[in-house]
Amino acid sequence: MVKKKILGICGSPRKQATEYVLSEALNFMKERGYETELFTVRGKKIEPCKHCDYCLRKKECLIKDDMYDLYPLLKDYQGIIIATPVYNGGVTAQIKAIMDRTRAAAAADINFLKHKVGMAITVGGDRVGGQELAIQQIMTFCILNGAIPVSGGPFGSNLGANFWSRDTLKGVKEDEEGFRSLNKTIKRFHEFLEKYQ
Repeated sequence: MVKKKILGICGSPRKQATEYVLSEALNFMKERGYETELFTVRGKKIEPCKHCDYCLRKKECLIKDDMYDLYPLLKDYQGIIIATPVYNGGVTAQIKAIMDRTRAAAAADINFLKHKVGMAITVGGDRVGGQELAIQQIMTFCILNGAIPVSGGPFGSNLGANFWSRDTLKGVKEDEEGFRSLNKTIKRFHEFLEKYQ
């Protein structure tokens, strides 16, 4: 039996709270027999999309940078977890660049994310710091590309997993409510993968 594969994409330029909670989510999936991989923007060069339409003509992106490490992973994994710290009420510039640059992946294969399962994790410095807005950006990305967006369900994590870090790794580790939302969301993510993949 072929193992199902989960890709975690971390949008934090620092090795801090966001990468920590994403690693916890990937460990949950690994314990259930999934193969997992972490792709982090930290230390990588990912330029924003120029919307030059080169990819529409050539079926690849004109910009040759670290997105070329991510493109094959997007095709090969059945589940994708996107995690981002909240910057100005939304996803980081790095995650936005990744989402925009997948235009080249869609140009090469319009179904590159079709029927895959996606979920979001957000980490904000404040309890109400834009986590749900950032989650909605990630869910919109999933919907636009044919992936199945999964939330934690009603009563606690309606849109997905969200954390209050108090701007420290210690803060996120102590956020019991955040881990409750993560546990609910990752369990539903697992259920959807088992049912639809």
